[in-house]
Amino acid sequence: MAQSNIKVAVQKFGNFLSSMVLPNIGAFIAWGLITALFIPTGFFPNENLAQLVGPMVTYLLPLLIGYTGGKLVHDQRGGVVGAIATIGVIVGAPDTPMFLGAMVMGPLASYVIKKFDQAIDGKIRSGFEMLVNNFSAGIIGGIIAILAFLGIGPLVQSFTQVLVAGVDWLVDAGLLPITSILIEPAKILFLNNAINHGVMTPIGLEQVQYAGRSILFLLEANPGPGLGVLLAYLLFGRGTAKQSAPGAAIIHFLGGIHEIYFPYVLMKPMLIISVILGGMSGVFTLVLLGGGLVAPASPGSIIAITAVTPPEGMVYVANFAAVIAAIVVSFIVSAIVLRTGKQTEEDINEATKKMEQMKGKKSSVAGNVTGKATGNKGVLPEDVNKIVFACDAGMGSSAMGASLLKKKVKEAGLDVSVTNTAISNIPADAQVVITQEELTPRAQNKLPSAYHISVDNFLSSPEYDKLIASLQNGVTEEQAELVEESEKDAVGVEPNMAEDDDLLLEENIFIGKEFKTKEEAIRFAGTALVKAGYVEESYVDAMIEREEITSTYMGNNVAIPHGTEEAKKAVIKSGFTVIQVPNGVDFNGEQAKLIFGIAGKDGTHLEILSGIAVICSEQANVDQMVQAKTATELKDIINSK
Repeated sequence: MAQSNIKVAVQKFGNFLSSMVLPNIGAFIAWGLITALFIPTGFFPNENLAQLVGPMVTYLLPLLIGYTGGKLVHDQRGGVVGAIATIGVIVGAPDTPMFLGAMVMGPLASYVIKKFDQAIDGKIRSGFEMLVNNFSAGIIGGIIAILAFLGIGPLVQSFTQVLVAGVDWLVDAGLLPITSILIEPAKILFLNNAINHGVMTPIGLEQVQYAGRSILFLLEANPGPGLGVLLAYLLFGRGTAKQSAPGAAIIHFLGGIHEIYFPYVLMKPMLIISVILGGMSGVFTLVLLGGGLVAPASPGSIIAITAVTPPEGMVYVANFAAVIAAIVVSFIVSAIVLRTGKQTEEDINEATKKMEQMKGKKSSVAGNVTGKATGNKGVLPEDVNKIVFACDAGMGSSAMGASLLKKKVKEAGLDVSVTNTAISNIPADAQVVITQEELTPRAQNKLPSAYHISVDNFLSSPEYDKLIASLQNGVTEEQAELVEESEKDAVGVEPNMAEDDDLLLEENIFIGKEFKTKEEAIRFAGTALVKAGYVEESYVDAMIEREEITSTYMGNNVAIPHGTEEAKKAVIKSGFTVIQVPNGVDFNGEQAKLIFGIAGKDGTHLEILSGIAVICSEQANVDQMVQAKTATELKDIINSK
């Protein structure tokens, strides 16, 4: 049990480190290509363009890592503060690219501002939120940047130099190939990210500064060991493993997705020897011939490796020779294992399940060779900690759905984050994404690796209870112990409309209205928002446009028309209008009797929207509001609930 906990902890740490680096790999490759092309020894030496190399590695890349690390901890606000803090270590240690420093300062600074935000949550007077948010981010970020400049930058610089010296010693002593004994099994156990992106990439980039290339970028990225295993299955395997090996080989070697070969090794654990010996032979060849790359090759595709190989003929020879050597050695050993071992009908699907259990989530590529769909089929990912509701604008329906699920999650005692966002802003680390049926394909295209759930009723979907039941069945003791009071959300504080008179005024509550079409009702709601000073006139057309994308009918006779994501700039301040339609108005075959027109800015409307979601989740409450005779009575009903 203790070993399993340690493995999970290392996996999570490694995933966090890789989540800081992987989104920025494009920038690393851009820097590597500019370096390979325009430095004095490049393909096309150009003194002017070569001036890009230094600032990119000194400032751009660390700042991107610091921002990304901060955003992982506390969204956009954390990213900004993380970038501010990162500039402190950059300037504090100008002689060393501060990749390790950025990995430390970005999340650390973001954690500080997150704790500050939690401490002041609900204590800021209405209208002062932006002032407090901006100045707190600036002051806290500035203080941490100064501390980083004075102490953390020089400390990280010294630590980086020690690591670089250690790697140089391994190379000089001829011991670098033995790292494959750790790296190759770690890949299959999904423990490699902590090593690869946490240590090798920063040290490798430091080596590039003085050597022009680094062998470290190829220790884990070499596709040779995995391809050798797949070729052996192609020739000597049986059953579905043999049939699926060609497709897996293409995805692995050309696509660079190494996890595709992990199930094949798990079917025959002795094959771990194949990939270790293949990896060692590749590293030995690199050391012998002087290979290396100018930037990380991610994903580990032969195409990516070729793109970031420095423009020297012998380096190309060394890198390709290392890949070929790894393929040959891995293939020979794998062939011996398959030919001499007991021949059974290998089940690639069962092996894939084992691999996904070790990974802790569904594989985004395994379905391509096993024939099974992934992402929104089968079992939920293990250790779910982030659920995202997504709609077109992230302003209304998703916020209400998230509020209801937050309440259910809290009541179930689960430590799971539930947030809402626009589909275009779905975070990469979202494990479960919930959308309206019409929007699910867009959400799947945005984040195909997530587990997607479609609902047709955000207010009372049975999918919520199914999801809670699944999460409870899979919850661990460790997760249960992590539930804290700090996870209080807007639903838990039971907002009172009387405290937010600027958001919902009695003159914006309309009783006993009649409309022939939903467009007429939406325009009435939009015009009321304009007259109340919440939005500009263009917002009304945006509400109609949003309705054309997918219906804003929420269920329980409630609709919440609002603008598109692009229309947020037309919102002057947050506000609501409530329209009672006793006889109902048709919203795509559903009768809306209570219409909440919404204008949301900077999230200041979300607390009340959360309360409305909880109230309207009970049909009896909606019926009571539909029967109200005056605006005062309707508002009092909302407050009393």
